[in-house]
Amino acid sequence: MKVVILAGGFGTRLSEMTDIVPKPMVTVGGRPILSHIMDIYSYYGYNEFILALGYKANIVKEYFLNFHSVNSNFTVDLSDGKIILHDKPQTNIKVTLVDTGLNTMTGGRLKRLKSHIGSDTFMLTYGDGLSDVNVKELVDFHFKSGKMVTVTAVHPAARFGEMVIENGNVKSFKEKPQIGLGWINGGFFVMEPEFLDLIDSDKTVLEQEPLELVSNSNQLVAFQHGGFWQCMDTVRDRNFLEDLWSSGSAPWMKNR
Repeated sequence: MKVVILAGGFGTRLSEMTDIVPKPMVTVGGRPILSHIMDIYSYYGYNEFILALGYKANIVKEYFLNFHSVNSNFTVDLSDGKIILHDKPQTNIKVTLVDTGLNTMTGGRLKRLKSHIGSDTFMLTYGDGLSDVNVKELVDFHFKSGKMVTVTAVHPAARFGEMVIENGNVKSFKEKPQIGLGWINGGFFVMEPEFLDLIDSDKTVLEQEPLELVSNSNQLVAFQHGGFWQCMDTVRDRNFLEDLWSSGSAPWMKNR
């Protein structure tokens, strides 16, 4: 099953970093967040990716074109330019990179990938969100539901810490807990290919008309994930993810 990652937005709320690189290439633990997202899927055996590029697409393309040299030690023979790679990373991942336009909306980017996706069920997520979601359980849930689209529903993390106070005493103190009330779109979709026919043009926003239509048609089901999920919208978010990585216990890596 192919995995589509939307990786073409401007990332304006992270402009301190995205003025230089596109948001999916902002690093966590010295690696682009895009690489972490791909590892989540690869762990469950899904190794074929399609990246919908836009803003600074050339940077993403150059990263994958030079993937082995960037992630390996190497020797260069300057007499003839021959390169010998050492400790080359072992991976089964295959990546298709498609420039879907600078100003194309999320739905339009997906529509432009139709010929690459083909006629099979596929997965879709955003290029800025990490989670410990069990992708195998997600896919099984989708097929059992018989619906056109499955979205992973998550509890967002609180922006600030949370305290429970009783009679002036702090009974609970949690730094940025997952909020227990309410569900939001956490990405990590599973979709049937006919969903692409509901997208009108480059101007179509995925989260508006197409998903509203399948919801109104009772063809959208939620896979409720109560575990870790965190998007990277701001520098604060990125630093939070970096701290989790540095701690050695990043939740999205817990099963690795």
